[in-house]
Amino acid sequence: MPPPPPNGPVGAPTPAAPVIALGPPAGTGHAFGTFGELLQGALPAPHSDFLVTFPLARWATAVFRPDPEAREVRVVPAHKDKSRRVAQAVLAVLGEDGGGLLELGGDLPEGKGMASSSADLVATVRAVGDALGRTFTPAQIEAFLRGVEPADGVMYDEIVCFHHRAVRLRRRLGTLPPLALIAHDEGGQVDTVAHNRTATAIGTADRHEYARLLNRLTDAVGTGDLPAVGEVATRSAELNARRRAHAGFAELRALCREVDGHGMVVAHSGTLLGVLLEARDPELDAKAAHIRAGCTPLGGEVSVHRALGAGDDWAPAPPPKPPATPLSSHRLEI
Repeated sequence: MPPPPPNGPVGAPTPAAPVIALGPPAGTGHAFGTFGELLQGALPAPHSDFLVTFPLARWATAVFRPDPEAREVRVVPAHKDKSRRVAQAVLAVLGEDGGGLLELGGDLPEGKGMASSSADLVATVRAVGDALGRTFTPAQIEAFLRGVEPADGVMYDEIVCFHHRAVRLRRRLGTLPPLALIAHDEGGQVDTVAHNRTATAIGTADRHEYARLLNRLTDAVGTGDLPAVGEVATRSAELNARRRAHAGFAELRALCREVDGHGMVVAHSGTLLGVLLEARDPELDAKAAHIRAGCTPLGGEVSVHRALGAGDDWAPAPPPKPPATPLSSHRLEI
């Protein structure tokens, strides 16, 4: 006697397929980092600490998976508690009682002066909003970050003057042509929050100089005057050295002159110092090699970075889609 069919006797009802409950879709958010700041200081008015961002083609990524049954947000890596708090604040504003899983990644190292913490927070707001079908303006993102920590203006897709302690936009400056930075990393990490808390007060004369530098930089970005941008950034690095010296500053400045760089760009509360060059310079590779060789006696690491500028996409390129699976040529047996 032949065995029964695999689905039971002939004529028996086919068992129902198990029902798989699908939760809300995951949301994704991105935010670019910065290479230090083109300018950072304080203006003559009280509570007027500011920085001018220098957007970099490196990003933080956040993925949020809502869980209506969870009581709170869980974050990975676990030490990024500020991002967890911001995610919960966004959920509360949207009237969501549940939690979820927040996963943070990207290619922004911590403690180097690349705005990694601010980028994490901005990417988090965008990821939670994306999961729940909401988008937020840069000003709304500012409001979520305000009170969490001093933050960079990486929620704006251009160079901006930003009051980082108050987490508030001061002025949009625009974009620049494609630029590259040949960077020396002196090593270690800097806690930006601790640095801002203990930084030496800026005197009246310097505040007036910062105001002049900001006006000049605003004009230079608006007209694409790269030499003027470099001069302002270099002067900002010089002024910052009075409060936080960077190892190798004199050596990098000499190398900048040797390769006809536009100037120096410093992470004012980080470990990076870079030489500003045009990304389309036909001698860029040779100049990078010259700077790398000149930094050998300093130790540390030398790396090449690309700034975001006019005509760029301000989010990372999506990963390539996997190739479509070809349809089987086998006939189905009935």
